[in-house]
Amino acid sequence: MHYLTQGAAALGFCFVSAAAAAQTEIQWWHAMSGALGERVVEFAAKFNAEQKDYKVVPVFKGSYDETLAAGRAAFQAKNPPHILQVFEVGTATMMAAKGAIKPVHEVMSIGGRKWDPTTYVPAVTGYYTDKSGRMLSMPFNSSTPVFFYNKDVFKKAGISAPPKTWRDVQEVAEKVKAAGSACGFTTGWQSWVMLENMSAWHNVPFASRANGFEGTDAKLEFNTDLMIRHIALLSAWAKGELFTYGGRRNEAEAKFFNGECAMLTSSSAAYANIKKNAKFDFGVAQLPYYEEYKGAPYNTIIGGAALWVMAGKKDHDYKGVARFFDYLARPEVQAEWHQVTGYVPITKAAYDVTKKSGFYDKNPGFDISIRQMSGKTQSHSKGVRLGNFVQIRAIIDEELEAVWAGKKVPKEALDEAVKRGNEQLRRFEAANKGAKS
Repeated sequence: MHYLTQGAAALGFCFVSAAAAAQTEIQWWHAMSGALGERVVEFAAKFNAEQKDYKVVPVFKGSYDETLAAGRAAFQAKNPPHILQVFEVGTATMMAAKGAIKPVHEVMSIGGRKWDPTTYVPAVTGYYTDKSGRMLSMPFNSSTPVFFYNKDVFKKAGISAPPKTWRDVQEVAEKVKAAGSACGFTTGWQSWVMLENMSAWHNVPFASRANGFEGTDAKLEFNTDLMIRHIALLSAWAKGELFTYGGRRNEAEAKFFNGECAMLTSSSAAYANIKKNAKFDFGVAQLPYYEEYKGAPYNTIIGGAALWVMAGKKDHDYKGVARFFDYLARPEVQAEWHQVTGYVPITKAAYDVTKKSGFYDKNPGFDISIRQMSGKTQSHSKGVRLGNFVQIRAIIDEELEAVWAGKKVPKEALDEAVKRGNEQLRRFEAANKGAKS
């Protein structure tokens, strides 16, 4: 009997080992750190728990830049992950990487999964699809800039509502400064918010060729009257201490939630962090606009990242990826991701689920982002898809910093940013002749 029990245990162990060996691992390289990284692991674990054929393995690879670089190196070494998270400015780079990606619409087809791009918010599908409307990557953590304001400071200054136009912002900034605030207004992600989204918000071109969507021969055009006027306004505010520059990324968010600045424009995904750290009541409103621009405001464009599928894997593996993406696209899963992270609900159904649950009633302003992105996209408000865009953003940051420091006037800085940025575009074009847009 003793030996029989041992034999049964051994046999059982073999069965478990065989089952485990049959499970296919799906490597997912991502750039989500801290609490967001924990959520990524959690969502993968939930998928893994509901089926036994595949195991999604999330692997943190550092910042967005570092994750993209790791993916490139792995592809060159012929050992890429199945899924690579890439920020939106890397979209053109991924599309031009010959033989490196497997378009999501092909992956879903291999997996026998229905894939309907029309279920997604137009600003999302417009960015991650090709000219034929086929999805190239899986939208994942999408965000858009919104306007945060300190309700306590507003009340003290006798202000009852958030500003709607940029003229209103100046009036409010003057009042909150007079009421004792150290800073009236600040912004995170200055290129994305103040140039890219401001252009889209007013349907003004950021670059030619539909902001790069129609080809790699695009040229930067953001030295428009709108942008010169806007940067000049911010420059005047900086001199009058109404505007405080906080940094190239999200550093300015701390200036808001620590009470230093009364108003902030930054990613909608900053909501959770602000709510966690702010010791005051705050509100969320739509981005200000210039009312004299006909039709404005239009729609804001997305930030964040998408999930790209790497080429060179077996169809069996792609079936697992398709199954995982199908899971991520579920309304209840998307709604949960939206609610726990602050990222935009990228499907209409996820928005409906969240709205019906009463979440927006309990968290006023949380739906501003989806409302801003839900407008009908126009010729210049679809987004920005340019090669070497990481380098171009760095150039824009340098030139704007020269304006805030009083070293250059706005037109000079924007003209120079366009000139230097176009040099980057020509390098990308030369290196990717024949690449499809």
